[in-house]
Amino acid sequence: MKEEKHILTMLVENEPGVTARITSLFAGRGYNIESICGAPTADPKLSRITITTKTDPFRLEQIMKNIRRMINVVKLRDMTGEEAVKREIVLICVNAQPEDKPEIHRIIEAFRARIVDIGASHYIIEVTGREEKVNACIRLLEPMVIEKLTRSGTLALYREPG
Repeated sequence: MKEEKHILTMLVENEPGVTARITSLFAGRGYNIESICGAPTADPKLSRITITTKTDPFRLEQIMKNIRRMINVVKLRDMTGEEAVKREIVLICVNAQPEDKPEIHRIIEAFRARIVDIGASHYIIEVTGREEKVNACIRLLEPMVIEKLTRSGTLALYREPG
């Protein structure tokens, strides 16, 4: 079966060890986590964990069954479809030589990114958006020499009706 990228989001009780138990479940069954992000929600008793994984439909169903059995998991959803709002944030430290600065500024403007730090020979740029947008911005900045890069991984919420 063909592997595809899936975005799983879950509401969990905000207690020590919950994230460790979920990641252990993935590791113990040989499932790869491409990205993971967890943080408290508007309700301090709950956290939202978003995991991106690449797997086939059968293994995805197995992953979801195992997560649903966990005591601290309140709700689990597959956010892979288009009905979810998905965003990622990336911080990119790019070499900013004087001759490259106009091009860097054009790229930043085109992607609605912003410079969050300026050094003598570098910019740190923040880009937020869908994974495709982030990847396209990175590709355009590569010729300027990317020194460092960090990504949040995908965050997702279902759109509310109405």
